[in-house]
Amino acid sequence: MSEALRLSAEELYEQELKQLKQADSGVRPPGWQMSPRSVKTFITGGVCDGHVITPKYIGNERIVEMAIATLLTDRALLLIGEPGTAKSTLSELLATAIHGDSRKIIQGTAGTTEEQVRYAWNYALLLANGPTKEALVKSPIYRAMEEGSIARFEEISRCSSEVQDALISILSEKSLTIPELGTELSASQGFSIIATANTKDRGVNTMSAALKRRFNILVLPAPQDLETEMNIVRKRVQELSTQFQLQADLPSDEAIERIVTIFRELRSGRTLDQKEKLKPPSGTISTAEAISLLTNSMALASSFGSGQIGYEDLAAGLQGAIVKDEEKDKIVWKEYIENVMKKKGSEWRGLYQACKELNEK
Repeated sequence: MSEALRLSAEELYEQELKQLKQADSGVRPPGWQMSPRSVKTFITGGVCDGHVITPKYIGNERIVEMAIATLLTDRALLLIGEPGTAKSTLSELLATAIHGDSRKIIQGTAGTTEEQVRYAWNYALLLANGPTKEALVKSPIYRAMEEGSIARFEEISRCSSEVQDALISILSEKSLTIPELGTELSASQGFSIIATANTKDRGVNTMSAALKRRFNILVLPAPQDLETEMNIVRKRVQELSTQFQLQADLPSDEAIERIVTIFRELRSGRTLDQKEKLKPPSGTISTAEAISLLTNSMALASSFGSGQIGYEDLAAGLQGAIVKDEEKDKIVWKEYIENVMKKKGSEWRGLYQACKELNEK
């Protein structure tokens, strides 16, 4: 049997979780597998009983503390921010550290139904025996309420208002009525929901004020400086390279700096020295896109090159990441190449030539 394409956080960091739980002498809240301090150490990194715990979220540690503190109460947690600010990653890490299970998850889309939030029915059993416990299909939130654990709701603002409103009574009363069975499920201690929402998506459903009041809301900022974003990209690319067994050299610090610089300048609409305004592209070019670009460049280099990332590999990735709208973005990218990249000096010359040639094809 082939290995899983993506391991969950509890599988990926199984040894670290074991070390933290064994050494944890703090008070564990009801239903939690470790104390709040150990949860923070698991996420932000540190040393536990002589063992190094790797940092998994690189950012403001106070935000992590506030998220953990929210989950200590009966409030649900809503993480909002631009694409690539590690909302889903932080959500997964919190669920993993607190309950050892991050897989009770609902992926919000325009097609998500109320049944996926509450419960559904096995229609074969329903027709044969009527509404019974055996015919009930439990949603991830239903199972989290039963077990006293955390359910994750990704991209909640992409769901219709009817689906969002199905959460209001669950978050208010901490119970779920099942009229077909004439019963009610009361949430066990430790139950909570971590939801995420993207601030850049257009055409999605605005959350009602009533639903927002049921959440503690934390805004996850984009990386504040170049070095922080480079560290995030470097760490994640290394992890993905190992996971996918890419037979190529890791990108150099110079390559990472070039890509992150381009992304930060186009994202902000200004050069890093604040001397020149830029036209932003139509799409969102996030930290996650930079990670994907460099990982794909490694795949190109290992499969069709020398095993070392070249300027042509980076140029191909940049073209795909930035030019989402053929007419508008191609002009934006051309102006950046000629008005900004060309003026950055001789150390940028190779990347400039490769990007220019590819954009003119």
